[in-house]
Amino acid sequence: MLADERRNRILEVLKDKRFVSVNDLHDELRVSRETIRRDINRLAAESRLIKTHGGAESVSREEPGFATRMSVNLAAKQAIGGRAAELVPDNASVIIDSGTTCLCTAEALMERRHLTVFTNDMHVAGKLADRNDNRVFLLGGEMIQGEGATMGRDTTAMLSSYFADFAFIGISSMSEDGVLSDYTREAAALRTMMIAQARTPVLIGDHEKFGWTAGVRVQGIERVEYLVTNRSLGVDLDAACLDMTIEVVVARA
Repeated sequence: MLADERRNRILEVLKDKRFVSVNDLHDELRVSRETIRRDINRLAAESRLIKTHGGAESVSREEPGFATRMSVNLAAKQAIGGRAAELVPDNASVIIDSGTTCLCTAEALMERRHLTVFTNDMHVAGKLADRNDNRVFLLGGEMIQGEGATMGRDTTAMLSSYFADFAFIGISSMSEDGVLSDYTREAAALRTMMIAQARTPVLIGDHEKFGWTAGVRVQGIERVEYLVTNRSLGVDLDAACLDMTIEVVVARA
């Protein structure tokens, strides 16, 4: 593969994945890590991507659409959802965030009975409503285009009235020093509230969510009990989670 073809492929990957590691590009492109680092340096110098420790980040500050995200790393997301759902017994109350990994978690909870569910995601509500004597509360607010989910002040205000045994919160991004962040103030505020309103907050996200920042800080990570993902986090982030007493659970696809 020629250098221009390689670099274009790196940019194509970033359109879908938002962040990609040198190791992942090494597996896909079958060239040396040194070659990939040179390609990343060249593209960063041309302002076509952002170089990060261990990989590269898209220059776009917009999250890929729901349909695109659903097609990426699906097996890993299903494994994460299944492992996260193991924490939840029958009769529990659960806050479930919007997003593809949260939808996989909801699917894994479909056999539970007598759940009380609070969610801002219509897909999640559809999976768990009208079955097994569950009660499902769909959080109000503005519908986000293409997401099938609500967000904004009304959503956050409604959630503030409830408290749950568990909250499953999707990760948009998490830096190597353990800073949790999101793309917008509204999303960050809602996820901050989800952490605050649960006895056991649980972060869920696949390996592509780690090692970079989306820009708007999510507060309260020190309250999180578990982080469920599909790969080891690396030395720095593992140490940060240990300092915050977050138990990291790796679910293999």
